[in-house]
Amino acid sequence: MLGYSRTALRAGSFVAMVFCACAVFAAAAAPPIHYTLDPTRSLLRFTFTQAGASNTGRFGKYTADVLFSNDNLAASKIDVVIDVTALDTGDKERDDTLKTPDLFDVKKFPQAKFVATKFTSTGAGRYDALGKLTIRNVTKDLKLPITFQTKAEQGKNIGYMTGRVTIRRLDYGVGQGDWKATDQVPDDVLVSFSLRLVAAT
Repeated sequence: MLGYSRTALRAGSFVAMVFCACAVFAAAAAPPIHYTLDPTRSLLRFTFTQAGASNTGRFGKYTADVLFSNDNLAASKIDVVIDVTALDTGDKERDDTLKTPDLFDVKKFPQAKFVATKFTSTGAGRYDALGKLTIRNVTKDLKLPITFQTKAEQGKNIGYMTGRVTIRRLDYGVGQGDWKATDQVPDDVLVSFSLRLVAAT
């Protein structure tokens, strides 16, 4: 009887371990949550220097389609499309200049895009999003540090994503002719964002 009990116990333990492993695997394989942008409570800005003065502009129109789960980073994705024609620095003359062929050339390249399909955790709620940024039809690899937090608000699952990264405008052709010079407008441009995302129903 004792031998049988030990055998049964070992068998039961094995079954329990298999069950737990399957449960963990199933949880890890759960698909990420699909989020869409709340444009009324989100910001996408860019900061640059001109003649020694810091200037900040924003993009007034863009979309963000996000699949994200800390438990399934392999299936997570960020897909952002920016309407460059909707840039706004608070100065119409400067905005018109930024839209010209020597800079963003919005008539020919009205959109910029960022798509990330690889993520690594860098701490609690912090990640590196590895993707590709396209401006003026020039695509470059980009590592974007982000934070992502979720909250329940009025029965809805809400995601908050923030991030900032410095890019070089000349890498994307934003600066032709005289605008290639960096003495008045340096190469570095800081892009920052704060997005409110609503889980799709």
